[in-house]
Amino acid sequence: MKGGLYMYNVLLVDDEELDLKGMHQFIPWSDLGMEVKATVNNALSACDIINSESIDILVSDINMPYMSGLELAKIAQERSPNIRIIFVSGYQEFSYVQQALSLKAYSYVLKPMDDNELITSLLKIKQDLDEESKQKEVEEAYQSLIPIAKNEMLIRLLEGDMNGDYEALSQFADNSSLQKLNWPLRVAVLDMDSLAWTRKGNRESEKPFSYQEMRRVFLQQAYEALKQCGHTFYCRINGQRVAVLLEDESMDQSVKQLYEKIQEPVSTSVTIGLGEPVMQLEMLPKSYQQAAQSIESKMFLGRGAVIKFEEVSSEPEMLDARMMETGIAALLAAMTEYRLVEIYDELEKLFALISNLRSRFTVHHLTNHLIWKLEQHLSSLGEDLFELINMDFKQMDILQRFETVQEIRIWLMHRIYEISEQLNAKNNNQNSKFIRNVRLVIKQKMHENITLKDIAQVFSFSPSYLGFLIKEKSGCTFNELLVNMRMEKACELLKEPGLKIYEIADQVGYRYLPYFSRQFKEKFGVTPLEYRKKMT
Repeated sequence: MKGGLYMYNVLLVDDEELDLKGMHQFIPWSDLGMEVKATVNNALSACDIINSESIDILVSDINMPYMSGLELAKIAQERSPNIRIIFVSGYQEFSYVQQALSLKAYSYVLKPMDDNELITSLLKIKQDLDEESKQKEVEEAYQSLIPIAKNEMLIRLLEGDMNGDYEALSQFADNSSLQKLNWPLRVAVLDMDSLAWTRKGNRESEKPFSYQEMRRVFLQQAYEALKQCGHTFYCRINGQRVAVLLEDESMDQSVKQLYEKIQEPVSTSVTIGLGEPVMQLEMLPKSYQQAAQSIESKMFLGRGAVIKFEEVSSEPEMLDARMMETGIAALLAAMTEYRLVEIYDELEKLFALISNLRSRFTVHHLTNHLIWKLEQHLSSLGEDLFELINMDFKQMDILQRFETVQEIRIWLMHRIYEISEQLNAKNNNQNSKFIRNVRLVIKQKMHENITLKDIAQVFSFSPSYLGFLIKEKSGCTFNELLVNMRMEKACELLKEPGLKIYEIADQVGYRYLPYFSRQFKEKFGVTPLEYRKKMT
């Protein structure tokens, strides 16, 4: 930018048109780092400009009709106390000079005006304004760092990361007036709940904003609510969590106000966890840890609530492993035999056991155990869990993203009902049952060099009759069925980066690698290696 880093706005005022045009045209404003925002021939019009524009420098004639330059200068200083003023006049009476000096004018340039004299005055003003602008930038930068430093220090305090630096802790408490709060204090943690389910029960795919956008809105609204409620000691823990210090005696009212102000604009729910009240600065980390633990309890108590540590700090019950395994077995039997009421009852019993554990980690561990037992049971029936629920294995991490036991229970209930429906439909179709048994035998012997004769011996049929039945009931020959199943299995194994291509070929019954690659490409249009690259 010409004239330096800063550009300043200038207003020219003179009732002599020639003098006004001369100042505008013959002074190198741009080179000086200045821009003439307006040129006017009377003080009244100048007042309008000053009220509507940000003016840094006023260059004005003194003696003008209706309103003098001195009167204009007073009005300009009331509007902008830091405005710089240069008077231009042909009058040399001492009274004008005296009044101009009383208004702290930078210069008094006599007419006929020497351009260099005006430029010299403008350069002095520019130097002064530059120094002021730099000082203002330094001050703004310092002020902007204060909240960041306060946030970092408060995080260190709450997380117990002061490393014995009690001097820094004491200085922080004194400088921030922390000790002037009405103790005891509690730490509250405000946590934006996951968007997997919104407050209105909508699925994540139906939410109007992205997850990142919702986090931004949550933090912005949380900060605004904290300021409106008069809270000054708060810090951002992460993109969806804020901690705040609350005075215990007004805690209930403070939490209610915060909850109402934050919740309304945010589509998802907000959970607030509260630690126990403490009397000392050094005990705040304990209250913070308790507040964080309270947030974790939404797994069992539900989201969008205010959870006090005192209400959730009781010891969890021990798991009866034998009862758990018995319940899983009864659930799987009910699912297989299409007893829908029993499915509901057995799942309710299982989750009643799980909910009493009060451990998020244990809940996810037992849920994974239930999924594993379900997969093993279906495999024994010749079925594939992920085919039945139309999900990829990688998508199962949805169970880790659910935040409450209730959400996990509902998800599992729907999936198990869905599987039971499909098993029942297949069991009512004898042709499907026969083909499933054939597929199960092929799956067990797939790594061997099996033939139609080998499968026929298992079913006590002649090879020709078995081949006829397979063709009639499945629509494809035995060899076509075998190749299809081998290729499907190969695709699954290719998604595991630790397996070599030749190892995968051997596991699906191919001893000659080029033949395996050729058949794979005929089936899918790409080589096994190309398929792996696409899938990873």
